[in-house]
Amino acid sequence: MLKQVSVFVENKPGRLAAVTEKLYNKGINIRAFTIAEAGDFGIIRMVVDKTEEAYKILKESGFTVTLTDVLGIEVEDKPGELYRIAKALGDEGINIEYVYAFTFGGKKAVIIFKVNKPEEAMKILSSKGFKFKEKIE
Repeated sequence: MLKQVSVFVENKPGRLAAVTEKLYNKGINIRAFTIAEAGDFGIIRMVVDKTEEAYKILKESGFTVTLTDVLGIEVEDKPGELYRIAKALGDEGINIEYVYAFTFGGKKAVIIFKVNKPEEAMKILSSKGFKFKEKIE
């Protein structure tokens, strides 16, 4: 499983810059990233190369920050891969709470899932040949 850093911030100009400046100043690289907007607030979700350090610096800087277990699944960058995962999980009653993805090199993609039963999801997807990332390089 991957650890995701989630930061709860006001939805106003400069907040993303304030968060990313702290990471930049500590040489922390963001590997995957998404923002979910909820009116006056938002949640910045990211997988970084130095998770514990990112958590610590953001917390010490006064941000509301959490660490969350997510599944990072490496797939071929081709049509149907998300469908295969979603179907396998849905067929077994696993709820997908949110998902985001990125591609690299034109051949591979990593899809990041937050699910309600991560250990069970890993067993189901492993049995279908999916590979999990413990770290995103």
